[in-house]
Amino acid sequence: MIRIAVAAVLCLCSPLTFAASEAQARLQRFLTEVQTLSARFEQTQYDEHGAVLGTRSGEFVLARPGRFYWRYDLPYEQLMICDGKQIWNYEPDLAQATVRDADAVLRDTPASLLAQGERLDARFVIIDAGREGDSEKLRLEPRTADADIRLIELWLQASGVPVRMRFHDPLGGVSDIRFEHVQRNLRVDSRRFRFTPPAGVDVVQLD
Repeated sequence: MIRIAVAAVLCLCSPLTFAASEAQARLQRFLTEVQTLSARFEQTQYDEHGAVLGTRSGEFVLARPGRFYWRYDLPYEQLMICDGKQIWNYEPDLAQATVRDADAVLRDTPASLLAQGERLDARFVIIDAGREGDSEKLRLEPRTADADIRLIELWLQASGVPVRMRFHDPLGGVSDIRFEHVQRNLRVDSRRFRFTPPAGVDVVQLD
């Protein structure tokens, strides 16, 4: 399920030509104005029939441009750290860490969607999907037909802060992430985005 934090593709079609809705404008302001973001999250994975495959929870911290700390703590620990150049995936139970170039993994991914302040309409068709309760909903459809993610649904508070994201893969699977205790623009120690493998951990360099 950690793949959901790092899987979508570059979109090559022309940018949007319609005027942005209020929800789209709030999202763009959030991407422009927020430099750091932290929250707790709960992530539930569903199969193509809607059956629950598993639920995990943890915390994340993002700092623009392109740095993040994403940690699952339940039901077992798994850590993903990106310093903007490399991304580490560490699994303590396996005593293994993998490292690879961040650009190869994070280009136009859900993680970079939050961690970078770029315009999203160059990569996604952004559709206003109305309101649900006290949140506004957007649909983000990749501009390529062979995307690893078929659809992203995003729920925003009035401030533009995301409170929920739902990713649909091409085979019908769904990953639903809900955020709480969201905090913006707090000072974050840059050491949070560095990773040094503990002694005895097997390190695998991926192409």
